Amino acid sequence: MKAGERPKLVRGLRQESRRFRLLVIVLGFFLVSLTFVFVSKPDAILFGLNGKLPVNQAPTSILIQQKVNDEAVGEPRKTSTDALRGDPKVVDDEADVKPKGTGGGGGEEEEAGGRVLSEPDPTSGMMEPTHNKDGNGHKSDEETLGGGGDGKMKGKEEEEEEGEGEHVDQKHKVTLPTVSNYTIHDAAEDTENAKQEDNVQQGSKPLCDFSNFRANVCEMRGDVRIHPAATSVLFMEPDGSQRDEVWKIKPYPRKGDEFCLSHITELTVKSSKVAPECTKYHDVPVIIFSLTGYTGNLFHDFTDVMVPLFTTASEFNGEVEFLITDMALWWTIKYQTVLQKLTKYPVIDFSKDDQVHCVKHAIVGLHAYMEFTIDSTKAPHNYSMVDFNRFMRGAYSLDRDSVTVLGQYPKIKPRLLIIKRHRTRMFLNLDEIIAMAEELGFEVVIDEANVSSDISRFARLVNSVDVMMGIHGAGLTNCVFLPQNGTLIQIVPWGGLDWISRTDFGNPAELMGLRYKQYSISVDESSLTDQYPRDHEIFKNPISFHKRGFDFIRQTFMENQNVRLDCKRFRPILLEALDNLHP
Repeated sequence: MKAGERPKLVRGLRQESRRFRLLVIVLGFFLVSLTFVFVSKPDAILFGLNGKLPVNQAPTSILIQQKVNDEAVGEPRKTSTDALRGDPKVVDDEADVKPKGTGGGGGEEEEAGGRVLSEPDPTSGMMEPTHNKDGNGHKSDEETLGGGGDGKMKGKEEEEEEGEGEHVDQKHKVTLPTVSNYTIHDAAEDTENAKQEDNVQQGSKPLCDFSNFRANVCEMRGDVRIHPAATSVLFMEPDGSQRDEVWKIKPYPRKGDEFCLSHITELTVKSSKVAPECTKYHDVPVIIFSLTGYTGNLFHDFTDVMVPLFTTASEFNGEVEFLITDMALWWTIKYQTVLQKLTKYPVIDFSKDDQVHCVKHAIVGLHAYMEFTIDSTKAPHNYSMVDFNRFMRGAYSLDRDSVTVLGQYPKIKPRLLIIKRHRTRMFLNLDEIIAMAEELGFEVVIDEANVSSDISRFARLVNSVDVMMGIHGAGLTNCVFLPQNGTLIQIVPWGGLDWISRTDFGNPAELMGLRYKQYSISVDESSLTDQYPRDHEIFKNPISFHKRGFDFIRQTFMENQNVRLDCKRFRPILLEALDNLHP
């Protein structure tokens, strides 16, 4: 070998050695990585949730860094069990609602009623559903998320050698989002059992009932998540459940009244296997309802809210919380005496709340039936208007449960309250009416009921009388404070309004255990004779004007009409009221 070739050979061998070591390092890294993929399956962290949920649809809380390969033995792996799945069915609160006599919803009207919801809010940790426009409210199988897999977040069993021939099984602990943030062993099994128990409570009963012509109501028993920021209520389903329900509801009992409901917040009620984590826990049931609508009118305060709320909440004996959408603070102040009798807890303003409320029993909407009445055959625990009348007297601590029998106290006269009006439907001869009533032996009291009236004061006044009379209007709603067997007399203006008058006040009064008298005025008693000739169609056939709609009826027969009562013709009505006071 030549002298100059030896150094070259040495350099070549050193280079080959470095290449070999580099190759060994690369192969070693590849083998370690391959082992990590097949053993640890890190893709399950992002792509394995519920078997099918894509990473871009997973809640933010789930997309966290997890140390799987280097995790210490026995150290709990903290994961979120909450996320959201797709929505194969949408039922719209308004699409299947038609005014009385128009038939059921469906076809083009139902499709037009469907709504496309907003895109996912990355800050909420939730996904909002999108309505599939196939006319039926259903999504195809390809669109349904979470259809496969067992839907569980399973802790992975690991075996560690702690001695010669000795193996100990270690299971990852799953930290659940609870008040005490405690750690549970065998979390997958325990969670499954809890969900099964919840599902048994709900059974196969649908989450919502839209069959009532007046109001839609959803009721859920189990694991329920209320998320005001997303206007959603989620019923958590156990793994393996086939339930897939999505409902749209506006929790105000004026079903079919599009103008009214246009001011009400729409909520999404749905079944789901995943949801945002709980931030507030409730040990009592929760009722969600709205206060906007037509509140502010005394009649609607009662027929739309007070009576339905009593019907829905009474069974809980105060152990219930109210979440109010479209809050009207003045309303809660005005009726705080009643609210405090129905719930022992402060009301929650739904629209300003950023919590995720977790409850075991939730009701969305209020049970309502005909105007200002309770259908005891359908109401929870068969509540009736007699119960409501008793409740209202108790809420305001009123003294009299029943009227004073004539002759029981010789020096005490029966009391008559006349509801006075100042703008519309006024008595034009009030002094003459008072004189006639006093001649018959009544002690007459005159007062006006309006939205600004002190409810407590007016309740005590109404409860102190035996007979209350007035022209058709919201003021007659105060009959709820009359003692049992008291008498309500309603004066019906001209215009074929007998049906609406009986529906609004006659039937409710009788259902409350009151006596009811209805007096329909004649043409000569109406101030409309000062506006129209006597041979006008408005006197010959007033019913024919009803086809022009309620706005016309209200403007013509209610807002522009006063009453000059014929005392001779009306006198027998007061005599009948006196007779009702005899033993």
